[in-house]
Order: sequence, then structure tokens, then C-alpha cells
Amino acid sequence: MAGVTSINLVEHALLVSIQDDITDTEILELQDRLSTKISENRIDGVILDISALEIVDTFVGRVIAQLAGISRLLAADTYVVGMRPTVAVTLVELGMYLPEIRTALSLTHALAQLRRV
Repeated sequence: MAGVTSINLVEHALLVSIQDDITDTEILELQDRLSTKISENRIDGVILDISALEIVDTFVGRVIAQLAGISRLLAADTYVVGMRPTVAVTLVELGMYLPEIRTALSLTHALAQLRRV
């Protein structure tokens, strides 16, 4: 999968890196892999690393929302890390409201938040 570099277990969380060139097919595969890993392991959270994304569109916003929705239904909180200021501005301009997603400045901050939950 060219668009997803990895899904790694870090403490009781899954770290998912999303790349710029992710396709619809890769998203479907990612959703299956992510939901399987959440249900097979004791996963407290999913951390989506979007630091590789320089720009976003509604497709990427939808991807983030779908991954967060799957995680939430499987009782795992979702954190987005590595968001660039331009990406945040674009998501707001696109009207993307993602209430089930939390943000953190880094992987370290997201893990600290998950430990508190």
C-alpha cells in the first residue's frame, strides 16, 4: 500500500501514517486492517499521523472521519497528530467538522492524553 506507510502498535494505541497519495482501494484495505487490529488487541486509541499531508481535500477529510468513526465504534479514541497549519485552515474552509477526533501536537502528547483517559 503506497498511501499507508504503516500501522504500528505503540503502548495500547495504533499509530497510522497516512501519505498524500492514498487511494480509495488503499483506504478500504486500511479500514479492514485497522478494525481487525483494534478488535484483536486491547487498543485504547488510534493515532493518525498526517504530517506527510501538505494539502487536503474533502476526500482526505472523509478518510480521517471514516477512520475515526470505525475506531470510536470499536471503543478506541482517535487523535490526529502532525497537522500543518495550512491543513487545519483548509479543513475549516471545507466545512469539515470532525467532532469525534481529538488533536495532539505530537505522538508523545497523544499518548499522554490516552494514558489519562
